[in-house]
Amino acid sequence: MAFTLSEIMAARRQQQQSQRGGRGVVEVDEYSANPTQAFTFYNINQGRFQPPHVHMVDPLPHDTPKPPGYTRFVCISDTHSRTDSIQMPYGDVLLHAGDFTELGLPNEVKKFNDWLGTLPYEIKIVIAGNHELTFDQEFMADLIKQDFYYFPSASKLKPENYENVQSLLTNCIYLQDSDVTVRGFRIYGSPWQPWYYGWGFNLQRGQALLDKWNQIPDSTDILLTHCPPLGFLDWVPRKMQRVGCMELLNTVQRRVQPKLHVFGHIHEADLAFSIVHRCGQETIRQVAFNQTR
Repeated sequence: MAFTLSEIMAARRQQQQSQRGGRGVVEVDEYSANPTQAFTFYNINQGRFQPPHVHMVDPLPHDTPKPPGYTRFVCISDTHSRTDSIQMPYGDVLLHAGDFTELGLPNEVKKFNDWLGTLPYEIKIVIAGNHELTFDQEFMADLIKQDFYYFPSASKLKPENYENVQSLLTNCIYLQDSDVTVRGFRIYGSPWQPWYYGWGFNLQRGQALLDKWNQIPDSTDILLTHCPPLGFLDWVPRKMQRVGCMELLNTVQRRVQPKLHVFGHIHEADLAFSIVHRCGQETIRQVAFNQTR
């Protein structure tokens, strides 16, 4: 894939301005509609997916001692109602990055909430993903009108059965384009992602998604999204495509710059993830942060 000299120079100027000015305003990227091309361009010309732009957080053994004054976050995603056999690690705060059900049916949400109630974490924070169909009210309104055959069990629901579905999550803090501060860390959660096979919380790439990411406060310490930013665990081998969000990448790297970004969504992106998922479990990561600001 070739790029013109003017494209390369424009990208380098943009990078230099970002480095000089620190956090800046994010605009719709010129490669927004083609994430695979965007990855190639920014990887070649800016190294956006390598140090020093990126610091990858590795998992810790579940029984690693916690240093005094630290908060341990346990990060999990895409459990899809398959929590029965999961062995959870020690920690203080649980972060779930969405897709905790198959279709967002009320009985699935109740099952997940019951499981949360058995966990010993002091605080549990959850966002929705594209599988939580009933949490996306606009999606459900269209689905019921169309009686869409692909989601028959969801399309047959009556509005009164799901309009307050979030209230079923009594054992956690649910975030949807909102934030909460726990143990001195400001945590923001959002369920949106680029259009992906017509599921919930789908938006078109570009301005529609950027409008959602613009709601993320600059002072966010931990960002919880369902979808990945471009270039990180977003590769879909069967399609030979990147499916991460360019606007989310720019928001994370150029404006918000959180201490930690937690996400899920693309099962194929990580071999270990796929192996564990087939066993009916899920990839679990935990990280420790010093509480001192």
